Amino acid sequence: MPTYDERRAALRADCTRCHALCCVVPGFARSSDFAIDKPAGRPCPNLQSDFRCGVHTELRVLGFAGCTVYDCLGAGQHVTQVVLGGHDWRTSPDTADAMVEVFPVVRDLFELLRYVAEAASFPRATEVHDALEAAYAQLEALTRTDVGTLVRIDVDAQRGAVNPLLLRASELQRAGLGGADHRGADLTGRSLRGADLRGASLRGALLLGADLSGADLRDADVIGADLRGADLRGADLRDALFLLGPQLVAARGDDTTRLPPHHERPAHWSKSG
Repeated sequence: MPTYDERRAALRADCTRCHALCCVVPGFARSSDFAIDKPAGRPCPNLQSDFRCGVHTELRVLGFAGCTVYDCLGAGQHVTQVVLGGHDWRTSPDTADAMVEVFPVVRDLFELLRYVAEAASFPRATEVHDALEAAYAQLEALTRTDVGTLVRIDVDAQRGAVNPLLLRASELQRAGLGGADHRGADLTGRSLRGADLRGASLRGALLLGADLSGADLRDADVIGADLRGADLRGADLRDALFLLGPQLVAARGDDTTRLPPHHERPAHWSKSG
Protein backbone atom coordinates (compact mmCIF):
# COMPACT_ATOMS: atom_id res chain seq x y z
CA MET A 1 0.00 0.00 0.00
CA PRO A 2 1.45 3.43 -0.94
CA THR A 3 2.47 5.72 1.89
CA TYR A 4 0.91 9.15 2.38
CA ASP A 5 4.12 10.78 1.11
CA GLU A 6 3.98 8.66 -2.05
CA ARG A 7 0.36 9.59 -2.63
CA ARG A 8 1.09 13.27 -2.05
CA ALA A 9 3.85 13.09 -4.64
CA ALA A 10 1.42 11.58 -7.15
CA LEU A 11 -1.10 14.33 -6.39
CA ARG A 12 1.26 17.15 -7.23
CA ALA A 13 1.13 19.30 -10.35
CA ASP A 14 3.88 18.69 -12.91
CA CYS A 15 3.49 21.38 -15.56
CA THR A 16 6.22 19.84 -17.71
CA ARG A 17 3.90 16.90 -18.42
CA CYS A 18 0.76 18.94 -19.03
CA HIS A 19 -0.46 20.91 -22.04
CA ALA A 20 -1.40 23.93 -19.93
CA LEU A 21 -4.96 22.81 -19.29
CA CYS A 22 -5.36 25.32 -16.46
CA CYS A 23 -4.56 28.13 -18.92
CA VAL A 24 -7.26 27.01 -21.32
CA VAL A 25 -10.20 25.29 -19.65
CA PRO A 26 -11.24 27.67 -16.82
CA GLY A 27 -12.90 30.97 -17.67
CA PHE A 28 -12.51 34.13 -15.63
CA ALA A 29 -13.76 37.70 -15.60
CA ARG A 30 -11.72 40.85 -15.21
CA SER A 31 -11.38 41.55 -11.50
CA SER A 32 -8.83 42.21 -8.79
CA ASP A 33 -7.59 38.64 -9.40
CA PHE A 34 -7.53 38.68 -13.20
CA ALA A 35 -6.46 41.55 -15.43
CA ILE A 36 -8.55 40.41 -18.41
CA ASP A 37 -11.69 38.54 -19.38
CA LYS A 38 -11.07 35.00 -20.64
CA PRO A 39 -13.87 32.71 -21.80
CA ALA A 40 -13.79 29.07 -20.69
CA GLY A 41 -12.09 26.82 -23.22
CA ARG A 42 -10.06 29.61 -24.81
CA PRO A 43 -6.27 29.78 -24.33
CA CYS A 44 -4.98 32.68 -22.24
CA PRO A 45 -3.22 35.24 -24.47
CA ASN A 46 -0.14 34.87 -22.25
CA LEU A 47 0.19 31.17 -23.14
CA GLN A 48 3.19 30.48 -25.35
CA SER A 49 3.60 27.85 -28.07
CA ASP A 50 5.56 25.61 -25.67
CA PHE A 51 2.59 25.56 -23.26
CA ARG A 52 4.37 27.83 -20.80
CA CYS A 53 3.10 31.09 -19.34
CA GLY A 54 4.89 34.08 -20.80
CA VAL A 55 4.39 36.18 -17.66
CA HIS A 56 4.69 33.49 -14.99
CA THR A 57 7.24 35.39 -12.91
CA GLU A 58 5.16 38.58 -13.02
CA LEU A 59 1.64 37.25 -12.51
CA ARG A 60 0.93 39.20 -9.32
CA VAL A 61 2.50 42.40 -10.63
CA LEU A 62 0.46 42.24 -13.84
CA GLY A 63 -2.84 41.59 -12.05
CA PHE A 64 -3.11 37.80 -12.38
CA ALA A 65 -2.99 36.88 -8.68
CA GLY A 66 -5.84 34.44 -9.29
CA CYS A 67 -3.55 32.30 -11.40
CA THR A 68 -1.05 31.96 -8.56
CA VAL A 69 -3.58 30.35 -6.21
CA TYR A 70 -4.71 27.68 -8.68
CA ASP A 71 -3.44 24.14 -8.18
CA CYS A 72 -4.70 21.20 -10.24
CA LEU A 73 -3.08 18.73 -7.79
CA GLY A 74 -1.76 16.72 -10.72
CA ALA A 75 -5.04 16.49 -12.62
CA GLY A 76 -3.53 18.37 -15.57
CA GLN A 77 -0.80 15.89 -16.37
CA HIS A 78 -3.15 12.98 -15.64
CA VAL A 79 -5.70 14.18 -18.19
CA THR A 80 -2.95 15.01 -20.68
CA GLN A 81 -0.91 11.83 -20.39
CA VAL A 82 -3.38 9.17 -19.20
CA VAL A 83 -6.91 10.13 -20.25
CA LEU A 84 -5.94 11.79 -23.55
CA GLY A 85 -2.87 9.69 -24.25
CA GLY A 86 -0.53 12.68 -24.61
CA HIS A 87 -2.39 14.17 -27.58
CA ASP A 88 -1.99 17.90 -28.17
CA TRP A 89 -5.24 19.92 -28.00
CA ARG A 90 -3.76 22.46 -30.44
CA THR A 91 -3.54 19.91 -33.25
CA SER A 92 -6.44 17.63 -32.33
CA PRO A 93 -9.95 19.17 -32.17
CA ASP A 94 -11.35 15.99 -30.57
CA THR A 95 -8.73 16.22 -27.85
CA ALA A 96 -9.58 19.87 -27.24
CA ASP A 97 -13.28 19.12 -26.79
CA ALA A 98 -12.59 16.19 -24.46
CA MET A 99 -10.11 18.23 -22.43
CA VAL A 100 -12.67 20.92 -21.70
CA GLU A 101 -15.19 18.33 -20.53
CA VAL A 102 -13.05 16.05 -18.41
CA PHE A 103 -10.46 18.34 -16.81
CA PRO A 104 -12.86 19.92 -14.25
CA VAL A 105 -14.15 16.47 -13.31
CA VAL A 106 -10.69 14.99 -12.82
CA ARG A 107 -9.54 18.09 -10.91
CA ASP A 108 -12.38 17.63 -8.41
CA LEU A 109 -11.66 13.91 -8.10
CA PHE A 110 -7.99 14.61 -7.45
CA GLU A 111 -8.90 17.04 -4.68
CA LEU A 112 -11.03 14.34 -3.07
CA LEU A 113 -8.13 11.90 -3.44
CA ARG A 114 -5.84 14.39 -1.69
CA TYR A 115 -8.22 14.74 1.25
CA VAL A 116 -8.87 11.00 1.53
CA ALA A 117 -5.14 10.21 1.39
CA GLU A 118 -4.48 12.65 4.23
CA ALA A 119 -7.37 11.38 6.36
CA ALA A 120 -6.12 7.80 5.94
CA SER A 121 -2.81 8.92 7.44
CA PHE A 122 -4.32 10.29 10.68
CA PRO A 123 -2.92 8.10 13.48
CA ARG A 124 -5.99 8.55 15.70
CA ALA A 125 -8.50 7.76 12.94
CA THR A 126 -7.84 4.02 12.61
CA GLU A 127 -11.56 3.39 13.01
CA VAL A 128 -12.16 4.62 9.45
CA HIS A 129 -8.85 3.75 7.78
CA ASP A 130 -10.24 0.72 5.94
CA ALA A 131 -13.22 2.69 4.64
CA LEU A 132 -10.93 5.51 3.54
CA GLU A 133 -8.65 3.10 1.71
CA ALA A 134 -11.65 1.66 -0.11
CA ALA A 135 -12.84 5.17 -1.02
CA TYR A 136 -9.37 6.05 -2.31
CA ALA A 137 -9.26 2.96 -4.52
CA GLN A 138 -12.71 3.72 -5.93
CA LEU A 139 -11.88 7.35 -6.69
CA GLU A 140 -8.55 6.45 -8.26
CA ALA A 141 -10.28 3.89 -10.48
CA LEU A 142 -12.72 6.55 -11.66
CA THR A 143 -9.86 8.84 -12.74
CA ARG A 144 -8.58 6.09 -15.03
CA THR A 145 -11.80 5.58 -16.94
CA ASP A 146 -12.40 6.82 -20.48
CA VAL A 147 -13.70 10.22 -21.52
CA GLY A 148 -17.27 9.02 -21.95
CA THR A 149 -17.37 7.63 -18.42
CA LEU A 150 -15.63 10.62 -16.84
CA VAL A 151 -18.08 13.19 -18.22
CA ARG A 152 -20.98 11.25 -16.69
CA ILE A 153 -19.52 11.15 -13.18
CA ASP A 154 -21.59 12.99 -10.57
CA VAL A 155 -18.80 14.66 -8.61
CA ASP A 156 -21.24 16.02 -6.01
CA ALA A 157 -22.40 12.48 -5.32
CA GLN A 158 -18.80 11.31 -4.94
CA ARG A 159 -18.11 14.19 -2.59
CA GLY A 160 -21.25 13.41 -0.60
CA ALA A 161 -20.15 9.81 -0.16
CA VAL A 162 -16.64 10.75 0.99
CA ASN A 163 -17.39 13.73 3.24
CA PRO A 164 -18.79 11.71 6.18
CA LEU A 165 -15.56 9.71 6.26
CA LEU A 166 -13.45 12.87 6.17
CA LEU A 167 -15.53 14.42 8.92
CA ARG A 168 -15.27 11.34 11.12
CA ALA A 169 -11.52 11.10 10.58
CA SER A 170 -11.21 14.76 11.54
CA GLU A 171 -13.30 14.28 14.69
CA LEU A 172 -11.18 11.31 15.76
CA GLN A 173 -7.91 13.12 15.08
CA ARG A 174 -9.04 16.22 17.02
CA ALA A 175 -10.68 14.34 19.89
CA GLY A 176 -9.70 15.57 23.34
CA LEU A 177 -8.26 18.86 22.15
CA GLY A 178 -11.36 20.87 23.04
CA GLY A 179 -11.24 22.85 19.83
CA ALA A 180 -13.92 25.44 19.09
CA ASP A 181 -16.55 24.75 16.44
CA HIS A 182 -16.43 27.43 13.74
CA ARG A 183 -17.65 25.20 10.94
CA GLY A 184 -19.07 27.38 8.15
CA ALA A 185 -18.77 30.50 10.30
CA ASP A 186 -18.43 33.95 8.77
CA LEU A 187 -15.25 35.26 10.37
CA THR A 188 -14.47 37.75 7.64
CA GLY A 189 -12.16 40.47 8.95
CA ARG A 190 -12.36 39.07 12.48
CA SER A 191 -9.50 39.70 14.90
CA LEU A 192 -8.27 36.28 16.03
CA ARG A 193 -4.78 37.47 16.81
CA GLY A 194 -3.03 34.96 19.06
CA ALA A 195 -6.20 32.87 19.34
CA ASP A 196 -6.06 29.29 20.61
CA LEU A 197 -7.63 27.44 17.69
CA ARG A 198 -5.87 24.16 18.25
CA GLY A 199 -8.15 21.31 17.26
CA ALA A 200 -10.85 23.75 16.10
CA SER A 201 -13.21 23.03 13.22
CA LEU A 202 -12.86 25.74 10.60
CA ARG A 203 -14.39 23.62 7.85
CA GLY A 204 -15.77 25.95 5.20
CA ALA A 205 -15.26 29.01 7.40
CA LEU A 206 -14.96 32.44 5.79
CA LEU A 207 -11.72 33.96 7.05
CA LEU A 208 -11.21 36.60 4.37
CA GLY A 209 -8.93 39.30 5.75
CA ALA A 210 -9.07 37.81 9.25
CA ASP A 211 -6.19 38.53 11.63
CA LEU A 212 -4.81 35.11 12.56
CA SER A 213 -1.33 36.38 13.36
CA GLY A 214 0.21 34.36 16.15
CA ALA A 215 -2.80 32.01 16.29
CA ASP A 216 -2.37 28.34 17.19
CA LEU A 217 -3.94 26.33 14.35
CA ARG A 218 -2.30 23.00 15.08
CA ASP A 219 -4.70 20.13 14.40
CA ALA A 220 -7.35 22.61 13.24
CA ASP A 221 -9.54 21.31 10.42
CA VAL A 222 -9.32 23.89 7.63
CA ILE A 223 -10.90 21.94 4.79
CA GLY A 224 -12.56 24.45 2.46
CA ALA A 225 -11.70 27.41 4.70
CA ASP A 226 -11.40 30.65 2.72
CA LEU A 227 -8.13 32.27 3.82
CA ARG A 228 -7.91 34.95 1.16
CA GLY A 229 -6.06 37.92 2.60
CA ALA A 230 -5.92 36.36 6.09
CA ASP A 231 -2.91 37.38 8.16
CA LEU A 232 -0.97 34.23 9.08
CA ARG A 233 2.22 35.94 10.24
CA GLY A 234 3.57 34.06 13.23
CA ALA A 235 0.69 31.58 13.13
CA ASP A 236 1.33 27.91 13.85
CA LEU A 237 -0.19 25.66 11.19
CA ARG A 238 1.87 22.57 11.95
CA ASP A 239 -0.39 19.54 11.69
CA ALA A 240 -3.31 21.61 10.39
CA LEU A 241 -5.77 19.18 8.83
CA PHE A 242 -6.59 19.24 5.11
CA LEU A 243 -4.52 22.35 4.42
CA LEU A 244 -3.90 22.92 0.69
CA GLY A 245 -1.23 25.04 -0.95
CA PRO A 246 -3.68 27.47 -2.59
CA GLN A 247 -5.04 28.41 0.83
CA LEU A 248 -1.56 29.51 1.88
CA VAL A 249 -0.87 31.33 -1.38
CA ALA A 250 -4.12 33.27 -0.98
CA ALA A 251 -3.19 34.34 2.55
CA ARG A 252 -0.50 36.64 3.94
CA GLY A 253 2.36 35.21 5.95
CA ASP A 254 6.06 35.56 6.61
CA ASP A 255 9.08 33.55 7.68
CA THR A 256 7.70 33.23 11.22
CA THR A 257 4.62 31.33 10.02
CA ARG A 258 5.07 27.69 11.00
CA LEU A 259 3.98 25.25 8.31
CA PRO A 260 3.68 21.48 7.96
CA PRO A 261 6.93 20.06 6.57
CA HIS A 262 5.36 19.08 3.24
CA HIS A 263 4.16 22.63 2.46
CA GLU A 264 6.30 25.20 0.67
CA ARG A 265 6.37 28.77 1.91
CA PRO A 266 4.75 30.99 -0.75
CA ALA A 267 7.32 33.08 -2.57
CA HIS A 268 5.40 36.33 -2.13
CA TRP A 269 5.23 36.11 1.66
CA SER A 270 7.15 38.84 3.45
CA LYS A 271 10.18 38.66 5.67
CA SER A 272 9.68 39.34 9.36
CA GLY A 273 11.15 42.44 10.93
